[in-house]
Amino acid sequence: MKDFTAVILAAGEGIRMKSDTPKVLHKICGQPMLSYVIGAARQAGAQKIVVIVGKGADLIKEAYANENVEFVLQKEQKGTGHALMQAEDAVKESSQIVVLYGDMPLVSSESIKGMIRLHQEQNAVATVMTAKVQDPTGYGRIIRRGNKVIDIREHRDASPEERMINEINAGFYCFDTEAVFSALAKVKSDNSQGEYYLTDVVKILNQEGKDVIAFELKDPVELHGINHRGQLAQVQKIMQQRIIEAWMAEGVTFINPDSCMVDVGVQIGKDTLIYPGVILEGNTKIGNKCTIIGPCRIKDSVIGDSCEIVMSQIVECELKEGVKVGPYSNLRPGCILAPKVKVGDFVELKNAKVDEGTKIPHLSYVGDAVLGKNINIGAGTIFVNYDGYHKHQTVVEDNAFIGCNSNLVAPVTVRAGSFIAAGSTITKEVPEDALAIARARQENKLGWAKNRREKFKGGKNGDGK
Repeated sequence: MKDFTAVILAAGEGIRMKSDTPKVLHKICGQPMLSYVIGAARQAGAQKIVVIVGKGADLIKEAYANENVEFVLQKEQKGTGHALMQAEDAVKESSQIVVLYGDMPLVSSESIKGMIRLHQEQNAVATVMTAKVQDPTGYGRIIRRGNKVIDIREHRDASPEERMINEINAGFYCFDTEAVFSALAKVKSDNSQGEYYLTDVVKILNQEGKDVIAFELKDPVELHGINHRGQLAQVQKIMQQRIIEAWMAEGVTFINPDSCMVDVGVQIGKDTLIYPGVILEGNTKIGNKCTIIGPCRIKDSVIGDSCEIVMSQIVECELKEGVKVGPYSNLRPGCILAPKVKVGDFVELKNAKVDEGTKIPHLSYVGDAVLGKNINIGAGTIFVNYDGYHKHQTVVEDNAFIGCNSNLVAPVTVRAGSFIAAGSTITKEVPEDALAIARARQENKLGWAKNRREKFKGGKNGDGK
């Protein structure tokens, strides 16, 4: 297959999105819609990618600053033909170009390759991607003579007979570069919109006796475009279904796929079981034989094999093999949990390194801490890490036991094998194998409660007045 340049039209204003974000930067399954089109073009073999930008150009350029993409500015939006005209200098080294749309993210690399292959096999000057749909209302109709496309008739200009045609223009094209720009120079803007339409190129090339052919899409769903939030949601649903079905084909079980969200960058190991209500975001990687029970959110995290996560949130963390989390735990960024660590219900961790076999069963906060092996953290334990200005670290060494309702005021170290009595507030180092008691001594005042009751009962109206 000959080299080609992909030109992606992404200069539309996206008025119906009603957003300060450029339309093509709105995300679908964790990735801007434009990224899907760029990815499909690359996978199809594009040697160069040119993106035509307009409103919000600086934001789009910033989003793709680290990618090998060239941007061309369309200062005024005067139609699709005018947009492609702006790319003439950028594509002059390529003999063929493929025109795509930045707001049509469902197009596949296979369809793009199929169109290019047919274009080259038939020695066509232009190839139009088409699709047959049940309801063609609003779409441009393909006027054929055999496999030759002689015109594309817009819906509003079509005759009653032409409106019966159910083959529509998908909006993607393969052109011989020199021929398309020669034809574009002849396109006029004498229409109701005052714009230069790319579809007019088809008629001009036919008038010049050049071959324009059709490549029919196998799956018309690929032509879904996005102009408003409702269509964004529709495409999100289709893309999500594609992603989850692909993972199920790889050996992942989703009990109720429609209730889950999985971003395009997520990886999931085989024999993992995912319950309803699970959200996997960003660059999350889930190991083999895990069980994840929703509602649950995991973002940009690495989960080892055979982990069990129940109704919890995990963001930017790493869990090794056999870790158990939840229910109702919140693991904030910077946590690394070694094998067989247990984090129970209503526990919050932040920037905590927890070694093998340690248990934090319930109702605790562990922040900015390094915990050794086989430690037990009692219920209600708080790692007091913030002095109002700076965060400080707590270190708890192997085999320590932290009694319930304790406060560890950082910076502080609890040495190996030591024991902290329940209810203690620890402010200085606890030596190895020591017992630390940091609480007021209990005093029992006999009869005090009885005397208090009698005092208040003796008051007027029984209320002490």
